[in-house]
Amino acid sequence: MEFEHAVRGRRMVRSFTGEPVAPAVVDEICDLARRAPTAGNTAAVEFLVLEGDATAAYWDVTLPAPQRDGFAWPGLLAAPVLVVVWGDPDAYVSRYREPDKAHTGLGADEEAWPVPYWFVDGGAAVMTMLLAARDRGLGASFFGMFDHEDAVRHRFGVPPGRRGVGTVAIGHRAGDDRPSRSAGRDRPALDEVIHRGQW
Repeated sequence: MEFEHAVRGRRMVRSFTGEPVAPAVVDEICDLARRAPTAGNTAAVEFLVLEGDATAAYWDVTLPAPQRDGFAWPGLLAAPVLVVVWGDPDAYVSRYREPDKAHTGLGADEEAWPVPYWFVDGGAAVMTMLLAARDRGLGASFFGMFDHEDAVRHRFGVPPGRRGVGTVAIGHRAGDDRPSRSAGRDRPALDEVIHRGQW
């Protein structure tokens, strides 16, 4: 698939058939995601891949059964693969203590980072995953864990200190998939978002 077609055709899929995705394909998607830009080539974005019973365990932690009755996207729970994206702030701080980066002052601690690049790099990895899934004819969507980050960390043994960027659902798009209400919002015109020379 051509890159432009993948970008223009990509959208969040929230209903899946449940048909499995080959583990090798999931590995390919994660491999491409780990090649996304990363500050100082820190390479400290990691992927918790959940399949089979592990996906059910994820939903048990983040969307317990009593809350599912009113859930607007029940087909999302059929996604055969969930990839939880994590960043390691300590790795960034350590990397920026090294001689070639020490002058930045970012090696002091997490608070020294005006923009926490473990989330920026995690976002780049997520976008790469979404496009890689689209390129392979699969549907995907990204959603946050918000107040469930610690519960997911505990349930799946994620080391302390890692920060959750969010979760990517991957699978085959179901026929009843529908866009969210947000999808109806118009994108701003190109000349409204490009500022040449000055704002």
